[in-house]
Amino acid sequence: MKTGTAPRWRQRCGCPTALIVPSAPPPRLLDLVRGAVRLRHLSCRTEKAYVGWIRRFILFHAKRHPIEMGPAEITRFLSALATERNVSASTQNQALAALLFLYRDVLDRDVPWLDELVRARRPTRLPVVLSRDEVGVVIRELQGVHRLMATLLYGAGLRLLECARLRVKDVDFGRSQITVRGGKGDRDRLTVLPATAQAPLARHLLRVRHLHEADLRAGAGWVELPTALAGKYPHAGREWVWQWVFPATRGYLHRETGQQRRHHLHESVLQRAVRGAAQRAAIPKRVTCRTFRHSFATHLLEDGYDIRTVQTLLGHTDVRTTMIYTHVLNRGPAGVRSPADVVFGAVTQSSEPRGYLDHARSVTTTSLPPPRAITKESR
Repeated sequence: MKTGTAPRWRQRCGCPTALIVPSAPPPRLLDLVRGAVRLRHLSCRTEKAYVGWIRRFILFHAKRHPIEMGPAEITRFLSALATERNVSASTQNQALAALLFLYRDVLDRDVPWLDELVRARRPTRLPVVLSRDEVGVVIRELQGVHRLMATLLYGAGLRLLECARLRVKDVDFGRSQITVRGGKGDRDRLTVLPATAQAPLARHLLRVRHLHEADLRAGAGWVELPTALAGKYPHAGREWVWQWVFPATRGYLHRETGQQRRHHLHESVLQRAVRGAAQRAAIPKRVTCRTFRHSFATHLLEDGYDIRTVQTLLGHTDVRTTMIYTHVLNRGPAGVRSPADVVFGAVTQSSEPRGYLDHARSVTTTSLPPPRAITKESR
């Protein structure tokens, strides 16, 4: 509690001369976590994930404060995730990373026992890759903005949020390239702007320009700016170069500034559209927006591009991450002729995989020998 000088009327009436002023309450633990995350410029999704795991950890141990707990409680929590909730190894490791951040960076405790905790071994998974024909079929099932965004996902190897967060200034038609700002790991990179998308993208930007001008006439037209640029350039949020390439259909009121802003198109809109397109195309694979990026890398390697070039376009820090796409090249199982085809004389199909319906129609009934009639001698 803080003390201060009492008002004169208290002194005249004989009241105590010391005035008790209540001090501010101490910050909550989760607020300290949020502050530590933002101090280190981690992404908002990392903040949300860390806060969620720390909250689950506290609730799991009946709301005990983390400073009262140790390695036994952390091990019990991580074991329960694997045995009771059946979470994957990556999810278990994410929970451990959140607890490491809590004890080391928030509570500022020297906890060498955290280094001895066993991390879950993450299994190697192969990405789902579409053939070139399958990519074309799925994209042709999309219309309008969805088709344009899917074309950029496949043609430029963009992640979903990287595509949704593109700004007008990031598209360079003269150099046929796209600048990805603040990608994974908060890193920038350059990638290719496919020629087949340039004309539709130019027409789309013309419509977005008209929409922005209408917002300006209505007193709106603001967008969110990265970091503290809004304070440095107060009017940059209404400039054309900072506008989203794929804006949302509706605006919103920013409470802190009172600005009428427009966010970028939400990623779930394209996710639903791609899922529906894959179902209509009857593709027997789990097709997501990420599948286009996997197909982009695989098809470049098939065309003979250097793996380091593909690594740069994808924005991978380690070439081993890019090397996983070599599993579909013809040097792997696709380049091996099965002994069953040799025995039964099956005609080798084209190297370009197709959907199972087209494949079933093209296969002749003479691929396998006809069944032998059962006679008395063959019994």
